Amino acid sequence: MAKPSVVIILGQPGSGKGTQAELVADKFNLYSLETSKLIETKVMNAKEGEYAEVDGQKYYFSHEKELWTQGILCSPPFVSWLVKTKIEELAKEGRGVVMSGSPRTLIEGQNLIPLLKNLYGAENIRVILLELTAEQTIWRNSHRRICELMRHPILFSKETENLTKCPLDGSNLLRREGLDDPETIKVRLKEYAERTFPLVDFLKKQNLPVINVNGEQSVGDVYRDVLAALK
Repeated sequence: MAKPSVVIILGQPGSGKGTQAELVADKFNLYSLETSKLIETKVMNAKEGEYAEVDGQKYYFSHEKELWTQGILCSPPFVSWLVKTKIEELAKEGRGVVMSGSPRTLIEGQNLIPLLKNLYGAENIRVILLELTAEQTIWRNSHRRICELMRHPILFSKETENLTKCPLDGSNLLRREGLDDPETIKVRLKEYAERTFPLVDFLKKQNLPVINVNGEQSVGDVYRDVLAALK
């Protein structure tokens, strides 16, 4: 991975995609592109009536925000537009990228994979699938907290359960109200099974090997297996 590369990390909500992406990005000097942060920044701070026009269709940020807070995946063309814009910017800068949470749907995959192949070359793309049970997904997400300033996810443990401030930037720790409620997580799991998981077969047909990694291990053990998969 000496050349600018692409690492795509897929997995259910709470599987640790963002955490592993940050670690891999630091290891290989890649940009960590977390789709949920792109979406959250765009829709949560949107002005009234603001929209993006993609292929002649208007996607209003207020509507995308409703989908996002309900645990339903945002409109694939809108998400593809967000991600493609960022990828093209990074490629111009000569930077590789770790993608966590994108592509999320078959439509996004069909839009993004040809672009990634064209910009970076198929031989420089790696795909990791973090595996996690539904029970673990619900538990992890319902206990998840993020920091107010930089949106760092704080892993739940005996050492962190009483923390009120982020140990990295000192801002308040918050729960993502609504998005990480158990009922919303069940919706997100259904969305993953029906709309994201079919991507695996698509990626394989694109001659991009998908390597499975047990996401129920400790962060360190998952990272060890991810690095082994990237060699």
